[in-house]
Amino acid sequence: MLRVGGARYVGGMTAQAGPPPSGTSDLASQSAPTPPPDPAAALSLRGLWKRFGQKIAVHGISLDVPAGSFYGLVGPNGAGKTTTLSMATGLLRPDYGSVHVSGTDLWAQPDQAKRQLGVLPDGARLFDRLTGTQLITYAGLLRGLDRDTVASRTQDLLRALDLTKDANTFVVDYSAGMTKKIALASAMIHAPGTLVLDEPFEAVDPVSAANIREILADYVRSGGTVVVSSHVMDLVQRMCDHVAVVAAGQVLAAGTVDDVRGDQSLEDRFVDMVGGRATGEGLEWLRTSSASS
Repeated sequence: MLRVGGARYVGGMTAQAGPPPSGTSDLASQSAPTPPPDPAAALSLRGLWKRFGQKIAVHGISLDVPAGSFYGLVGPNGAGKTTTLSMATGLLRPDYGSVHVSGTDLWAQPDQAKRQLGVLPDGARLFDRLTGTQLITYAGLLRGLDRDTVASRTQDLLRALDLTKDANTFVVDYSAGMTKKIALASAMIHAPGTLVLDEPFEAVDPVSAANIREILADYVRSGGTVVVSSHVMDLVQRMCDHVAVVAAGQVLAAGTVDDVRGDQSLEDRFVDMVGGRATGEGLEWLRTSSASS
């Protein structure tokens, strides 16, 4: 493990008792033992691996999300962010590794662990033949809340997310941004201790995005924990206090935002770590000149 500034740089290739997925033994032989999960962390991931066919999407990722933090997970397309968050929330079973939610083993005690989570998956499929009110109500009743509490919270969420006028519209007729907001409301209805949101601002208009950020900031100030994935570095830098940079299924850096970015912007630091910055070389034909006008 290498430390640069105050950030923790890891290779992502960790090992626990038992073998990692088939075909990764050469990588695992270079690994160090994984420390036990942190019972004080809102989420504690240890040595998560996931293979899809011949592709290893996640290479032994280990992360601790401090309780009460606003944690950003950033990385390029195909980095393994969605796969990692799906495994961290019980939507996808890892080939190997463990997840603990506030000290509770997600796979050994799934009901207890999942009660503490609110999840907004990327590309979530909703019961879109329900109205907005019906969908949030269904989510609340499914979480075991009584009808009076569900009714009150549903109205609060519709108002906060500016969906009141569309409360009785079928979700199938919502725009992409409205669908994202109603899915977020459904994830928040039971007041979970930790919200895990995969690209929550994608397709959301700037005004709604600002409202959502304020709602999430208030939630963190009240003691909740938020984990978000995003491609927008400036947004993560302004919104989050901790960040992990993921590429090729491994954690490149994790720590506070200031530690990870150092004396650069988070976007510049991200590009330096991940690489792949391209130039316009070879596209001279795109350039206009007075001679061609």
